[in-house]
Amino acid sequence: MKKINKFLLAASAILVLLAIVTFIFGDGLLATGPFVVGSLICLAIGGRSVSILNQMSFTIWVMAAVSVGFFYPQYFQKIGDFKFTGFIVPLIQLIMFTMGTEMSLKDFEGVIKTPKAVLIGLVSHFTIMPLVGFTLAKSFGFPPEIAAGVILMGSVPSGVTSNVLAFIAKANMPLSVTIAAISTLVAPFMTPLLMKLLAGQYVAIDLQAMMLHVAEIIILPIILGLLVNRFLINGVKRLQTMLPKISMLGVLMMMIVIVSSGRDSLLEIGPLLFLSAMIHHTIGYLLGYWSGRFMGLDEASCRTISLEVGMQNGGLASGIALQMGKIATVGLASVIAVPWMTISGSMLSNWWRKKDNENKELLILNENKSTESI
Repeated sequence: MKKINKFLLAASAILVLLAIVTFIFGDGLLATGPFVVGSLICLAIGGRSVSILNQMSFTIWVMAAVSVGFFYPQYFQKIGDFKFTGFIVPLIQLIMFTMGTEMSLKDFEGVIKTPKAVLIGLVSHFTIMPLVGFTLAKSFGFPPEIAAGVILMGSVPSGVTSNVLAFIAKANMPLSVTIAAISTLVAPFMTPLLMKLLAGQYVAIDLQAMMLHVAEIIILPIILGLLVNRFLINGVKRLQTMLPKISMLGVLMMMIVIVSSGRDSLLEIGPLLFLSAMIHHTIGYLLGYWSGRFMGLDEASCRTISLEVGMQNGGLASGIALQMGKIATVGLASVIAVPWMTISGSMLSNWWRKKDNENKELLILNENKSTESI
């Protein structure tokens, strides 16, 4: 297996070189498609033998999915009269159902135990990201529907990925789960309201209709998942081994379909949108961390709030864009943001973890020196 992984990593490097040569001496960006997609797939599979690449495996698969949708949109738009975008909402509902099966009333104990930290996290999440998104949409001068997508990406709740990254970062896991759960449950009210206030100048927002759509996408599947978790315990144990993998496949499929439907807009405005996403989520991490620091929270809780603010539920943003009938424009910001969030969030979490390990080693070294001097 190790030999196969090494071969795939070598193949990935060769394909990257071929992509660069093709881009420079060939027919431009679109001609590099086979090499880019092949390189990312080889990297995702072969990278399992390398610790840092293994941790970023899902990120690499997301990038591969985006590449497939970008270079081969004709295969993922429709079959006959059926449009592939019809899969998006059911896939999001499946992911929310998966989240529900892994939740219980214990996840909300954090509200009682650390109400201050939970409140700071929720307020920071639903103020920092929407306002930064609005500012970026104004500053970059995006077309109206693209601008609305940037604001939408800042107005959705935090994603499940933040919980995983909080664990890697040695942050406050109970706080992370609580903020993610509550922000998701209040999203049917908060997300449409923020969109009405901040994005209403760019696109028409039907507040009541959006609230119903978001509740349909989020609340119903989560309630069903909670009921399954509560009354079908043995069934959940079997489901929990399958659903996360199915959910990840669902996310990858969503990326392919959304990119395929909006490829032309992506070619025109993609680089600026990526720069906007970089600024958006980096500011989210930074201000989220310091909002906790300013309010006197401990280091672990500050890390948690940083990740909960900076990480958004891109799948939900895509689902809302689809319900608005604007998946190819309003939905583009989420497609650009998801790979960057995953990469940047993974890097930040691993940096915190490495920092803790180094501090621990330094403490042990100092203790040993003190013992020797005695």
